[in-house]
Formats: sequence, structure tokens, C-alpha cells
Amino acid sequence: MDKPTLYMETTIPSYLFGAPSRDTIAKTRQEITRAWWRRDHARFAVFVSETVFDEAKRGDPTAAKKRIEFLGQFPLLLSTPEVLLLTDRYLQEHIVPAKTPDDAIHLAFASVYRTELLCTWNFKHLANAFVLQRLRNLNEKQGWFTPQVCTPEELFGE
Repeated sequence: MDKPTLYMETTIPSYLFGAPSRDTIAKTRQEITRAWWRRDHARFAVFVSETVFDEAKRGDPTAAKKRIEFLGQFPLLLSTPEVLLLTDRYLQEHIVPAKTPDDAIHLAFASVYRTELLCTWNFKHLANAFVLQRLRNLNEKQGWFTPQVCTPEELFGE
């Protein structure tokens, strides 16, 4: 049986390789991400995009180096005219705010490449009920695929 396809957004390697947070919620998310990665990530065919790499390069150089090295093991989804079209449309339709185009790009990659899952800890613009409702409505009208957006916590196996 084929593994479910998963587009891994940048927050996942950020939580995997970040210094332990003093913030209780962030620390818990780090622990969940690390536990999921150790135990269950191999159940999925994981993909990333150049946008994930670009975001992973930001911030502390030492942490960025770890994220980039980690990301190098995954197949890279290439940008296409359709990815650019969907990104623009998601921004025009206010699926995500114009000031966060990378979030629209992540959604577009997962939609165009029809990855079953988009894994993220970004609750503001990705794993958000209002965003997902707007995304589903637009994608259904246009006949586009909508991935299931989820967190590592939701992907723990039985």
C-alpha cells in the first residue's frame, strides 16, 4: 500500500530543531513534533518546496543550517505556472493575508501536487478553521484539490 503524501511546511523542522522554548505551548509543540517524528513520520511520503527551504534559511544561522541539512533528504516539489496561479488566486481571494504570501504558496503546492496532507503548526494562516473554509469553498468552485491541513499531533498512529 502506498504511503499517504504529506507536504511538510516550515514550522515542522523549526519545532524539530529549535532550542527548547520557555513558552509552555511552544515547548509542548516541540515535544509533540519530536515524538511524532521519531515514531510515525516514516508512515508518510514527505515532500517539501523551495519555499520551505527559503523560510528555513531565516533566523539563527546554526539552527538554519540544521533545518536545511534535514530538509535535503526530501523530494523537492518544483514551482509550476499552476502553483503561481493558485498562489495569486489565494492572495486575491484573501484565503491568507497578502502580507503572508509564503502561506499561500504552501497551500498552492499542496493543492497542485495533490498531497493528501499539509502538516503545519501555523494556526494563524494554515491550520485555521476560517482559512480552511475559504480554501475549500474556492477550491470546490474551481475544481481544485484541497489537502487536509493538520498538525503532527493529529498524525500520531494508533
